[in-house]
Amino acid sequence: MTTGVRRRMGVEERRQQLIGVALELFSHRSPDDVSIDEIAAAAGISRPLVYHYFPGKQSLYEAALRRAAEELAGRFEEPHDGPLGARLLRVMGRFFDFVDEHGPGFSALMRGGPAVGSSTTHAMIDGVRQAAYEQILSHLGVAEPSPRLALVVRSWVSLAESTALIWLDGRLVPRAELELQLVHDFAALAAVSAAYDEEMARVLADILSREPADGPFGDLVGRLVRLGPLVVPGQRLR
Repeated sequence: MTTGVRRRMGVEERRQQLIGVALELFSHRSPDDVSIDEIAAAAGISRPLVYHYFPGKQSLYEAALRRAAEELAGRFEEPHDGPLGARLLRVMGRFFDFVDEHGPGFSALMRGGPAVGSSTTHAMIDGVRQAAYEQILSHLGVAEPSPRLALVVRSWVSLAESTALIWLDGRLVPRAELELQLVHDFAALAAVSAAYDEEMARVLADILSREPADGPFGDLVGRLVRLGPLVVPGQRLR
C-alpha cells in the first residue's frame, strides 16, 4: 500500500494559497472578524508558518485585498461593441456578481474598517475607482473630459458603490432591478448635466443616437413617458 505524500509548496505558491484562503473567509465575514489562526487552519498550516510568509496580519490582509481590488477593477472592463446602455448593464452585472460573492469583504474594503484602514488599502480603493472612471470615459470615446463630464462619471461610479453597500444590508431590492436602475441613473445624470452644458448635451445626443428603442436607455425613456401626466410641475398627483 502506498502512502500519500503532501507536496511541499514553493514560497510564492504558498503566499498565493494564503491570499486565496483569506479572500474566501472574507467572503463570509469582515476581515476584522477573521483571525490569523483561522486562516492558518483553513490553509492546513501552523500560525507561525503564516508569519513566515507574511510579516504581520496587516500585510496578509493588504495582499488579499489587493487581489480583490484588482479583480473588482477588472469587472469594469468591457469590449467596445454595441450600444453604451447594454455595455453598462453588462458591467453592472459583473460588478454585482463580485458584490454578491464577496459581500463582507467588499463592505469592509469600501468602508475602511480597522483591518483595512491603512493608507495602502485606501490607495487600492482609489485605484478601483480610478480604473472604473477611466473605463467609462473610454466607452464614451473621450480622452480629456470637460469638468461636467468628469463629474458625471465620478458621481456615477460613487453611486454604484454606495448603492451596492446599501443593498448588502438586507438585499431588499431585487438585484436585477438595481443593475438596470444604475444604468438609468447614468443617463439621468448625463441628462441633467446636459441641461447646463452644451458639450454635455452633444455627448448625450451622440450616446442616444446610437441606442436602440429596446435597450436600457430606451426603456428609461418609455418609463418617463408613462410618468408624464404624474410629474407636471404645479399639479398634484391624482
